[in-house]
Amino acid sequence: MTTDTSLSLAGKVAIVTGSGKENGIGAAIAFTLATHGARVVINYVSEATAVRAATVATKIEEVAGKGSVLTIRADISKDVDVKSLIEGTLKGFGVEQIDILVNNAAWASHEPVLSMPAKNIAKTFDICVFGPLALIQAVVPHMCNGGRIINTGSIASKLGIEPIYGAAKAAMDALTFSLATSLGRDGKNITINTIMPGPVLTDSLPPSIPEVEALKASLLARTRVEDRFGTPEDIADAALLLVSEKSRWITGQVISVSGGITGG
Repeated sequence: MTTDTSLSLAGKVAIVTGSGKENGIGAAIAFTLATHGARVVINYVSEATAVRAATVATKIEEVAGKGSVLTIRADISKDVDVKSLIEGTLKGFGVEQIDILVNNAAWASHEPVLSMPAKNIAKTFDICVFGPLALIQAVVPHMCNGGRIINTGSIASKLGIEPIYGAAKAAMDALTFSLATSLGRDGKNITINTIMPGPVLTDSLPPSIPEVEALKASLLARTRVEDRFGTPEDIADAALLLVSEKSRWITGQVISVSGGITGG
């Protein structure tokens, strides 16, 4: 009997943005990719999360071995940081190619939309749309044939909740489909997909905000598989499939990983 190695990522190099918090989706994705053979970059945005990013890296190195992980500070909403993230990855691992990009970094303001300051609206789009697009533009020249790009979306884009954040994620949903031909048929056979989590208990859902608690309760009632919230590992397993060889015929898709809250 032969062993199925189609989920192996041996020899691959992956960047996972927004992966510097040990209880977050990005960290879980990075850990899962590393345990399947990839070398991964843990990206964090400020010194406030540097210690947490180091904790994530240590956990990965304990399982995947020395040299399996880098930590790079970069704010993806800034062009200079996007450039340094790419260059730091290539130099840090001593490689000429990047195989996987996971656009996971995000930001949201929970203020009422009609009173939300323009700077917070702009910041949401800078981090959730313009930054990921800039990273895609920067990384593709360094990708070989068959590269993989994943955008982390949100069910907010389908349910009409968190209007500004939902609109930003909807923009990325549209870009995922629109870019598929340029990256695939007209490019290097690179696939691009969005995974769309439902509620996952991370720092992004602070329990101190009553409106967030009410939203979480309403979404929990809509799950169709189990009576629970999602876990970072639920999302990471979906990401693993989409960066593997098994996903070679899946591109341009927005895939709900929400326990059935939305239909995709």
